[in-house]
Order: sequence, then C-alpha cells, then structure tokens
Amino acid sequence: MSDLLKLLKEGNKPSLLAAIVNTAIAALKAIAYFFTGNVAMFAEMLHSLGDAANQFFVYIGSALSRKAPTPKYPNGFGRVVNLVCLGAVIVVGIMSYEAIIGGWHHILNPAESGGLLINLSVLGIGIVLEFIVLFKAGKEVLHEAGIEKGGLAPITTSFRYLNKAKPPTKLVFMEDLVAASGGILAFVAVLLAHFFGFLAAEGIASILIGLMMFYVVSRVFLDNARGAIGETDEEMLNHIAYLVAEDPDVKDIQRVEVIKEGEFLHVEVVAEVDPTHTVAYVDDIRDRLMDTILKQKGVRDVLISFDEDDGVLTWSRTNSTEAAKQITSKLPEIK
Repeated sequence: MSDLLKLLKEGNKPSLLAAIVNTAIAALKAIAYFFTGNVAMFAEMLHSLGDAANQFFVYIGSALSRKAPTPKYPNGFGRVVNLVCLGAVIVVGIMSYEAIIGGWHHILNPAESGGLLINLSVLGIGIVLEFIVLFKAGKEVLHEAGIEKGGLAPITTSFRYLNKAKPPTKLVFMEDLVAASGGILAFVAVLLAHFFGFLAAEGIASILIGLMMFYVVSRVFLDNARGAIGETDEEMLNHIAYLVAEDPDVKDIQRVEVIKEGEFLHVEVVAEVDPTHTVAYVDDIRDRLMDTILKQKGVRDVLISFDEDDGVLTWSRTNSTEAAKQITSKLPEIK
C-alpha cells in the first residue's frame, strides 16, 4: 500500500486537478440539466463527466507507469500510461456520440428550456474553472518543453510545444481546451434560444461539442497508439547520436535507437572503438557515455554495446551532427 501511495504522489498533477474540477463541474451541470432540461447543458454534462473519468484514469496510469523495472518486466511500465489513455478515449467517444445524438434529436424536435439564470450561471462557472485548469495544463506543457514564460503564454504559446508534452499533460490540455470552447458555445446557444427564439441553437451547440470531443478522441488515440507500439523519438535520437559521435574514443556508430516508453526514453547504442583498447579502457568509455546520456531529459535507461572499428563509416557524422546541432539549438532543456 505504501508503494502505491508513493507512486500516486508522482502521478501527473494536471490530470488530478482536472479530474477533481471536472467532477465538480459535471455535478453542477447535472443539477442544472435536471431543473432546466437544456440539451446543450446535457452535452456539457456528458463532456465534463467523460473528462473527469478520463483524467482520473490517466492520473492513475501516469502514476503506475513510474513503477521501476522488474526482472519480469525489464523495460519498465512506461507504456501503461499509453494503454490507459487508449482506454480513456473510449469513454470520450461514447460521450461524444451521445452529445451528437442528443443534439440531432433536439434540432428535429426543438423544445424550449427554462432556467435561464441557472444555465448561464452554471456554464459561466464551468468556463472559468475550465480556463483555470487549461492555464495550469498550459504551464505544465511549457515546463515539460523547457520553456519558461509568464503572462498568458501557457494558453497562447502552449500549442507550439504540445508535441513535446507528456501524454497525460497533452490529453488534459486538449480536453480542457475543448471543454472551455464547448462551454462558450453552450453559453451562446442558451442566449440565442432565449432571446431570439432560435431553439435549434442548443442542438447545434450539442453537435459541435460532440464533434470537438471526437477530434480529441482521434488525436489522443493516434498519439497513444504509436506510444503503445513503441515510437522512435527522432529529435532525441539525433541529439544522442551527436553526443556519442562527439566522444573522442568513438570511431563510428553502428546503431542508435531511442524508443518512447510512456513518459520516458529507452536508449540503445552500438558504437565502434579502437580494438587495441583494453577492456578496462572500454569500460571507462561506457561509463562516460552512460553518464552523459542518462543526464538527457526523459532518458530512463541506456544499453551501450561496443564493436571493433572496421574502418567503414556507417553513421554519417556530418549529416547527423548538423541535424543534431539544429535540434539542440531548439531544445535548450536537453543540453
């Protein structure tokens, strides 16, 4: 139990915060829908409920993914977070389908809903809370990308660095971006229905919210499917190849692999060295390279092998060095 609690403390904090906030918002929207029967509120309730369930699962998954490797699972549990995220998108997919179907029925059979002040108050509170969570998630995105900016940068700049964020953080940011946007859509739809008699607006808003949820589902599914299979991190591969090639005792590189294991990176290197070196000297080279690579951001484990220099250049030093220099200049956090 103590080990589980320690792992939970290391779980993705934005996911936990978003789960708690969305649970509270879903409860408020459920009460508002019960009293008003507003279909846009129904879609928002489903959205918040789906987000809350997702984010709780993602939080637990991100915590479990930090479990240390065992003899039975030597590569660790990093991909658990990808599997959890894949399961989470099923929940969002079901909720988005229900939102679209509910909206379509409302367009075909529009009905006036009451409780204007209740609807607007709940939606307003929800929008504010969603933007707070979005801001927190944006800050985490920038932090994980090694960018430190203040002001509104967590909302305005995070999009540029979203691909560098960890899977749970990226999921929270995308879900809350859609949630905040959906809340605004529902708010406008309620106003249009009440003041202009455009009752179908609530159904249209519900369908749009459902479609945005489907977009999140597709993006998150594709990202985490690649992670679950085992995806190469091209930027870190070039960066690590550059670091290895710069070592004075490395004559050539036969192979470099940098595989994403959830939030972490698994690195394998096969390098060529002078065959006249002693075993002790080669062991010192290994220790030096291990120390350098393990200091790079996100690297959890490294496997380094050596072969004798065959005099044939396998790794294009010029091309990889130039590519790595360009990447390294954009990634100050991994220097």
